[in-house]
Amino acid sequence: MTIDELITAARNGSTRAAGRLLSLVESSRRDEVLEALGATTPPRVVGLTGPPGAGKSTTVAALVGAYRNRGMRVAVLAVDPSSPYSGGALLGDRIRMAAHINDPDVLIRSVATRGHLGGLAAAVPAATRLLAALSYDLIVAETVGVGQSEVEVVALADPTVVILNPGAGDAIQAAKAGLLEVADIVVVNKADREGADQTVRDLRAETKAPILKLVAAQGEGIPELVDAIETHHRADSPERRKARARAQILSLAQTRLRSHTDLDRLAEAVSDGRSDPYTAAEQLFAITVEP
Repeated sequence: MTIDELITAARNGSTRAAGRLLSLVESSRRDEVLEALGATTPPRVVGLTGPPGAGKSTTVAALVGAYRNRGMRVAVLAVDPSSPYSGGALLGDRIRMAAHINDPDVLIRSVATRGHLGGLAAAVPAATRLLAALSYDLIVAETVGVGQSEVEVVALADPTVVILNPGAGDAIQAAKAGLLEVADIVVVNKADREGADQTVRDLRAETKAPILKLVAAQGEGIPELVDAIETHHRADSPERRKARARAQILSLAQTRLRSHTDLDRLAEAVSDGRSDPYTAAEQLFAITVEP
């Protein structure tokens, strides 16, 4: 099938066609897909991040259920640090989301980071645009949860939800890792465990973001989380959307610069003393922007 035929089939409800298109935006044919889509409605993305074991996938599954009860079509992009075809962490994610796998209005997709620094894969902005064009009302982006690099999720999502567990110094570690700086909403999951209230008190000293308690596995606190997400979304503005777009552009541009064919040559010149970092940076930029 051609790209146009795949788009038509996906818009008619074919999840296989949608999956094929998502594979294409992870490949060298990304620009072809984006060109075929043309102008699209800006995607609505909710980002979830936090340390490993915080319960991100369980929370995502509960959120998907809540939004499906509202009649919304939902896509989940689980960003995997390895390959989306090798199983690994994403196998567990899909087990936790098993209740939604056979729902034709829920798409669950793993996306490989493929060496892109930060919690988001380079293909994710294109994937969110594609999914919005395919009439998915909400896209949930769950990141790999490895600490400081997760701050990149803020470039894509509105809001960014940071999920932590009680005790174990999660509040302090999250502050050190910069997670709380980008949090629009903070969730203390597994709040039925000892230490939840103390963790909330610790967080109040570190962030001004709303803090919610959650027991995602039982669905407790999910309605309150949905309300907080909707309240934040209603407060969105053109300025905030522009800031997110700027951050996406800069992140992707930095990724391309890191893999530029002239970078090693320029680095060698600097290391040998034949050049300096400032001159090399100007030269790299000049090479990149040449017509």
